[in-house]
Amino acid sequence: MADLNKPYNIKVDASDKTVAGYLSQTGNDNAEYPLAFFSAKLSGNQKSWATVHKEAYAVLVALKKFRHWIFGSEIHVYSDHNPLTFLTESVPKSLKLMRWCLAMQDFHFNIKFHYIRGKLNIAPDCLSRLDSDE
Repeated sequence: MADLNKPYNIKVDASDKTVAGYLSQTGNDNAEYPLAFFSAKLSGNQKSWATVHKEAYAVLVALKKFRHWIFGSEIHVYSDHNPLTFLTESVPKSLKLMRWCLAMQDFHFNIKFHYIRGKLNIAPDCLSRLDSDE
């Protein structure tokens, strides 16, 4: 069960075809407790995006999907794509990333980006590799 007084963790990943993530909280026992999951297929145009755009898009989708849980709370976003950690610290180099940063402004003052090694980002990685065509 979610504790409204604790920060939320969002872990995301993107593959060539899909973005995915999950929402969790750390309990009093320091264990991570999942609250919700999502995955979404990328359109034909989105599949051609650069990796940084796919990973940032995964964050944006996660924030929108989990909005009713996380709005007004401290949020820790974890991604295995290290350049995302600079997304809130500097001016993005592309217009697309700049637009998405503006879309994140509802949450911006509470978001903290963290890098997580790919092999430790297990659940989002698995979800982003699901292929519903197979």
